[in-house]
Amino acid sequence: MEAPAEFTYLSADGVHNIYAREWKPDGTPRAVLQIVHGVAEHMGRYDRAARFFAGCGFAVCGEDHLGHGRTAAGKYGYFAPQKGWDLVVRDVARLREIQGEKYPGIPYIMLGHSMGSFLTRTHLIRWPGMVDAAVLSGTGQEPAPLVAFGKGLAGALCALRGPDYVSGLIYELSLGAYNRHFRPNRTPSDWLSRDEGEVDAFLRDPMCMFKPTVSMFRDMMGGLQFIGRPSNLARMDEDVPVYFFSGDRDPVGSMGRGVRRVAAMFRRAGCRDAAVRLYPGGRHEMLNEINRLEVMEDLLAWLEEKLPD
Repeated sequence: MEAPAEFTYLSADGVHNIYAREWKPDGTPRAVLQIVHGVAEHMGRYDRAARFFAGCGFAVCGEDHLGHGRTAAGKYGYFAPQKGWDLVVRDVARLREIQGEKYPGIPYIMLGHSMGSFLTRTHLIRWPGMVDAAVLSGTGQEPAPLVAFGKGLAGALCALRGPDYVSGLIYELSLGAYNRHFRPNRTPSDWLSRDEGEVDAFLRDPMCMFKPTVSMFRDMMGGLQFIGRPSNLARMDEDVPVYFFSGDRDPVGSMGRGVRRVAAMFRRAGCRDAAVRLYPGGRHEMLNEINRLEVMEDLLAWLEEKLPD
C-alpha cells in the first residue's frame, strides 16, 4: 500500500494549518473512516490501524489537533488562550466536510479514541446526523463534581500563571494517576498497553513526550462537562449506531464501568443502537494491545453489519 496522502487546511483559529493524512484503498471506497486521536499523541500512531481498514476498502483519514503532532509546529500541549475545545472540534468537523465533499454519497464513520472520543461525542451533539456511525474507543465520564473541580483548578492556574503554563500537580492528579493501577511500574505509561514494545515506542516518540498545558486541561474538562449534560445528549441523532470498545483494565473508562455508564447515557438520550465490547485484561489503547488484530476484526465486523448492502 502507498504512503498516506498528506494535506493541510486552515484551523478554525484562523492561524494554524491543520496537518491531515488520508490512507486510500484500492478502487472506490466503500465508506470513509475518520479517526480522531487522543491527547499527547498524533495521527502517525494510527498508521497500522489505518492500513488495515484501507485494505478492507475504507478511505481512512485523520488530522493532528492544535497543539499536537505536525500541527503543533513545536508548541505542544496547547490549544488556544480561550475556547480551545470549540476550535479543535470545529477542526474535526472541517475534515468531515472536506472528506464528505471528496467522497459524496458513501457512508461516513467517525472513530474517536480517548480525548478523541470526547471530541467525537461533542461532534455528535453539535452536528447531529453528519455521520452514519460512530465508534468510541477508550472513552469514559468522570463524576460531574470531579470534572468541575479539575476545570476550576486548571482555570485558576491559567489566570495565575498563564494559559501555556504546565502544572505537574494537575498532570499527577489526572493523566499521571492512571499508571498507579499497574504498580510496580516498568515505565510511566504502563497503563497504555500490555505490549511493552508499543509502550516503549510511545515513550520514544518526540511528538508524544509532552505534558498538556493548564489551558488544555481546562478546555478538556469543559468538553467533558458539555458531553455529560443530558440536555446536550438529547440533541444527538438517535438513529446513529454507536460502538463502544475498551479494555476492562482501562483507567480512563474506570475499568469498564465508565464505558458502560456512557453507553447508558446514550441510551437514556434515545440512542437506539449502542453496543459495548470490553476486552478482558486490555488497557487503554486497544488498537495497540497484544490482541489488536482481534480488536480490529471485531470492529470491522460491526462496521460491515451497519454498512448498507
